[in-house]
Amino acid sequence: MTNIVMLNNVDHADLRVAQGHGAAYGDAVNVTRVFPNEFEPVAREYPILFKQTPDGKIDPVALLGLDRDENLFLQGDEWRARYVPMVHRRGPFSINLPGPDAPDPRDAKINVDLDHARITKAGEPVFLEHGGSTPYLEGASRTLSALYDGIRLVDPMIGAWVDAGLLESVAIDVTVGDGRRYDIDQFLAVSRDKLAALSGETLQSLHQKGWLTLAILAATSIANIDLLVRLKNTREGWA
Repeated sequence: MTNIVMLNNVDHADLRVAQGHGAAYGDAVNVTRVFPNEFEPVAREYPILFKQTPDGKIDPVALLGLDRDENLFLQGDEWRARYVPMVHRRGPFSINLPGPDAPDPRDAKINVDLDHARITKAGEPVFLEHGGSTPYLEGASRTLSALYDGIRLVDPMIGAWVDAGLLESVAIDVTVGDGRRYDIDQFLAVSRDKLAALSGETLQSLHQKGWLTLAILAATSIANIDLLVRLKNTREGWA
């Protein structure tokens, strides 16, 4: 259940938000959405793949584990990685745009889910005593703004890649320490071979629009599958 209301410093003057990570906060997932404007730090840690929805929409995702609901970077209340994807840093907040004619996130308000597991009496304060935003809320606001920007980038980026023929179904087989095999075959990925075969004109077009660098990041990030295997082996005591 959710109880989403618009955040304000009168009704929510004493609001506090728990920090850290954990299953209670929605962090125990093996796949999570990521966005183009965070590809660079994401690609240093996680494989970037692409999930096609039943209606044909393609969304970028990061692979966090090999089993369902397994986040191999989650240890206790810590997310042990150099970068945590934005959707796991926004806390109980979401962005509320006034309407379709107000696309500037500066015009947006912040919503808060008062029933979110992070809402607690002993967490980080959201507002200062005089009503101003705390550094925590300012950071959450920056994350929400970046999320909004990232959402707007997904469709044009994917459209350009589809037109260039860069996305293909992927079949990755990995074996962990006890001999168990995992077939990662429900995703799309950026093809290195198709990247290398792009014509000069297409390369130039993708580069000018900023999509080429992101495609390279996504393609090279697949090597992080090896990190997932190592983390799995360590967690299970097979290392």
